[in-house]
Amino acid sequence: MSLTTRQAFDKFLEDITATEYQRTSFIPARKKSVDEKLSAKFPSASDMPYARGILMGSASKNTIIRPLDDIDVLAVFSNVNKAWDKYWNDSHAFIYRVRDAYSGTLIQQVGTRGQAVRVFYKTGGHVDVAPVFSRGDGVYHLPDGTGGWILTAPTVAKDWFDERHRALGYHLAPLVRLAKAWNRVHSKRMRSFHLETASASMFKNLGGNHRSALQRFFEWTPNWLDVNDPGKQGGRLGGYLTWSARQELLTALSSAADRARRANEAEARGDHDEAKRLWRIILGSTFPN
Repeated sequence: MSLTTRQAFDKFLEDITATEYQRTSFIPARKKSVDEKLSAKFPSASDMPYARGILMGSASKNTIIRPLDDIDVLAVFSNVNKAWDKYWNDSHAFIYRVRDAYSGTLIQQVGTRGQAVRVFYKTGGHVDVAPVFSRGDGVYHLPDGTGGWILTAPTVAKDWFDERHRALGYHLAPLVRLAKAWNRVHSKRMRSFHLETASASMFKNLGGNHRSALQRFFEWTPNWLDVNDPGKQGGRLGGYLTWSARQELLTALSSAADRARRANEAEARGDHDEAKRLWRIILGSTFPN
């Protein structure tokens, strides 16, 4: 029996959403592995004791999509033994020391990726470990990839996103997952945090019609590319887009908006085959027939 457009959409959203096992077991287990490794390597007697890990990014907001990509963990180190005094002018040495803690363990590869240590597991997948020192009030010193530091406040940004999710009737995270599915299929032109923040900022209300909401996302995002970091540390989030990258993103959004509009019109007149064909172009070949 052929699915209606709404049924196909609901099935697709279910297919890209993290399973209960992934949310309650797999992701926490990966975060726990970071805590165990760093606690063992940097105990309380260390010159830079490991204080705690904080799950952040898409996994913490339930906007991560399947197949799961990276899981982000903020690794907070204590300054109780004056470690900040040692590394304040050399974040390279700090992040390399965290990287070296993974030598000889059950991982495939560890690499310094600018501001994080990316840990590849032999069983598949990876975790990005962002080592930081706390400045207080939810603000952290994070290596900037050049030897210096930047300030970041991911927990403040997460609290803001969670509040927006509640204010929008808990429809925000599902919409973001759908938008990320489009972004993944079409060259990943938007960074995850940027996409999440733009989505959370542009809507004053959201209902359960994800097809209509996704059309508005495509139509409105061009006006929200320069949205600011809700953590109030990162400034304008669209700054990574070069002129050409911005033009390519605008073109992709325009094409998606046109197809989404035509898909919703086709659904309204009862032509579900045409609507699903168009959504399959937007969201990828795994969109149900």
